[in-house]
Amino acid sequence: MKKYLLALAALALVFTAAAKGPQKYQLDAPEGGLLVTVTVDGSIMLDVARDGKTLVALSEIGIELEGIQTGTKVTKVKRGSVDVTVPAIVYTKSHVRDRYNAMTLTFKGFNLEVRAYEEGVAYRFVPTVKGAFKVAGEKVLFNFPEDATAWIPYVDPQYKDHFQSSCESLYTVSPLSGWDGDHLSLLPLLVQSGGEKLLFTESGLTNYPGMYFKGRGMGLEGVFAPYPAKTEHGGHNMLQQVVTARENYIARFDKAEPLPWRVVIATKDDTGLLSADLPWLLGEAPEGDFSWVKPGKVAWDWWNGWNLYNVPFKAGINNDTYKYYIDFAASKGIEYVILDEGWAVNKKADLFQVVPEINLEELVNYGKERGVGIILWAGYWAFDRDMEKACKVYSEMGVKGFKVDFMNRDDQPMIKFYQRAAEMCAKYKLMVDFHGSSKPAGLQRTYPNVVNYEGVFGLENMKWADENTDMVTHDVSLPFIRNAVGPMDYTQGAMRNAGRTSYHPDYYEPMSQGTRVRQLAEYTVFFAPFTMLCDSPSNYIRESECVEFIASVPTVWDQTIALGGKIGDYVAIARRSGEEWFIGALTDWEPRTIELDFSFLSEGSYEMEIFADGPNALKAARDYSHTRMPLPHNRELSITLAPGGGWTARIVPN
Repeated sequence: MKKYLLALAALALVFTAAAKGPQKYQLDAPEGGLLVTVTVDGSIMLDVARDGKTLVALSEIGIELEGIQTGTKVTKVKRGSVDVTVPAIVYTKSHVRDRYNAMTLTFKGFNLEVRAYEEGVAYRFVPTVKGAFKVAGEKVLFNFPEDATAWIPYVDPQYKDHFQSSCESLYTVSPLSGWDGDHLSLLPLLVQSGGEKLLFTESGLTNYPGMYFKGRGMGLEGVFAPYPAKTEHGGHNMLQQVVTARENYIARFDKAEPLPWRVVIATKDDTGLLSADLPWLLGEAPEGDFSWVKPGKVAWDWWNGWNLYNVPFKAGINNDTYKYYIDFAASKGIEYVILDEGWAVNKKADLFQVVPEINLEELVNYGKERGVGIILWAGYWAFDRDMEKACKVYSEMGVKGFKVDFMNRDDQPMIKFYQRAAEMCAKYKLMVDFHGSSKPAGLQRTYPNVVNYEGVFGLENMKWADENTDMVTHDVSLPFIRNAVGPMDYTQGAMRNAGRTSYHPDYYEPMSQGTRVRQLAEYTVFFAPFTMLCDSPSNYIRESECVEFIASVPTVWDQTIALGGKIGDYVAIARRSGEEWFIGALTDWEPRTIELDFSFLSEGSYEMEIFADGPNALKAARDYSHTRMPLPHNRELSITLAPGGGWTARIVPN
């Protein structure tokens, strides 16, 4: 891949003599307004303001290197700026502008790199010590000028060890002062401060523990999983390595390398979160050719429980069932079929012990003849213990990728596993979907074959979620929080749809909350290069209009435009692939009328294919209308959404 040179401007080296009192260093965004101040006075403090108004108050940051004395004074300052446009592979747009001002402060033992963008700020520590070292701890303490409201994804309390969880949480909206004791929160976490929305996350995470937060008064304190001292084979179906003892440090290195970026996305308008690029930009650029990566949609077996009907065979984990899935996918233009948990012998953690009901090579060839690729599910430990052999053997067989599941940790060795798995899969031209995972944090840019992450309370949970679970409000929060930091394996596409009072958990015939059109709209609203169709082919065959529309929606995009939205209330997004535009809108449990402005479209006339909530969708959530019409001459359209509803359209030039 071409190397793109960064345009460095106003590069300067400033040597700072030892000074009495605090040392202050300021960095503003390229167009001004957003200002970062680093204050050094025995400790390192950071604050962020826009137009003179404090967003993040004086906050302490730092690293502790075990057994190594580091400095507390700045010895050198380097400043610069960058303004380039970089190509994007497998993303929400084809090109991304990377524009920021930068500052590097040199201390004894490490550097502090700071960047200021129009949409937020980022910083990271870069150790400069020689030889091997350990990080005893990292201090991340974000303070706010007032008791800010936060959208907190607490680790599910079923996990007594908060460092070992599936990272699937609903949001608790609460003042920071009301934090639930020592309960840890996942990232990303959203805070409203200084009249702006601040989304806290991380990027460039490849060889370091992922960060959590805990509440600290009116602030947030970063917390990191200590390095595992001992693990034991166990967990779900003996597919995991469970940590049973931990060291007194969080990371160790053979040589110095940069630590992850701490990222704060700042926006005055909620919609700014719908098109944020910082988490992607702060991942390392890819090297090599990734043109072989082919994202797409996947006919998924597990959510619908292999529940076929009107077929002449017993449905289940067997070749007849998967051939039926393949035939369905081929008939609808769906690119992949996945063999989820069950194709390999249970509790063996061995990807080469295939159950006798499955002839894997036969299925791969059957799919190949029909233009449908096969994806294999793999438990984490089964994949890790035979990683190269599994990649080589199944790649040569013709398998297109793996869905790797049940990592359920993000300490340093597990984060390193993600990087190793991405690299090994790339070597054998395999895509990888990380399920049972933490959130994406930049690796998907470096390895575009990483086509999805879970790390989300998604539709799979509606197989067993309590009747009081409010998935509809969660749906209109996710685009501003979890999906803002990277792809999201939410697994939409349910054809059994329930209103607020009619939803109930059903493991074998699961349903969604909200309307049918909501499910269709989520294919545009949610970004997922590898997108599941969660329901049964038998149900889809009965709903041909819906599945044909789903099949038409791309999974990667050339352009994304936020049309409107408010966290927890509603969202409307436009995305372009080639000359076609797709529009998706979702609301909460309130019926809503939204005014859409299509002035972003190029000159010319357009035809719209529209799916809207039907007049009876309040009682019968499956009710919808399917119409076609020309784009209005004034390029404006008023749309109506039922409670828990959606609206979606495909717009093509005439």
